[in-house]
Amino acid sequence: MINTDTYTGASFSLKNRIGRVIWQIVCLFFFKYSPRPFHGWRRFVLRCFGAKVGVGVHVYPKVMVWAPWNLELDDYCGVGNGANLYSQGKIYIGKKSVISQGVQVCTGTHDFTLNGFPLVTKPIFIGADVWVASDAFIHPGITIGDGAVIGARSVVIKDMPAWMVCAGHPCKPIKERILG
Repeated sequence: MINTDTYTGASFSLKNRIGRVIWQIVCLFFFKYSPRPFHGWRRFVLRCFGAKVGVGVHVYPKVMVWAPWNLELDDYCGVGNGANLYSQGKIYIGKKSVISQGVQVCTGTHDFTLNGFPLVTKPIFIGADVWVASDAFIHPGITIGDGAVIGARSVVIKDMPAWMVCAGHPCKPIKERILG
């Protein structure tokens, strides 16, 4: 589980910036163009950069990760091609959850009430057995409860409850998710 504190006025250290440059180079040559079935290899590369990655995790080659050291992927979860894990803050994805293609998981925003629009980062927690369908957008600071389904192209601006099918812009709970 991740710390849910908000960090306002983030400024990234030289170490952080150098780490991201090195990550982008490694990502380009050893991650993005790795063959699709090489999930084990991509798990290894993410772990080398500080990501906490469980067993059986499937991260596809065209996934974008901003800072792997802010990423925690629990066992058997999957992240589809074109997903963007914009991990300026911590992102946790629970066991057996699926993040479909094109999903944006964004932990950073800006405080528009202050001059200079300082960066604000808020962690995102996605529970176990969750499906976030394609092209959804998850705002900073969101918690999605276990077993929830987030519909395609939804914009999640509030926490979503466990075991509910949720969709829309803004995303809202629609009905209970019942396994058959």
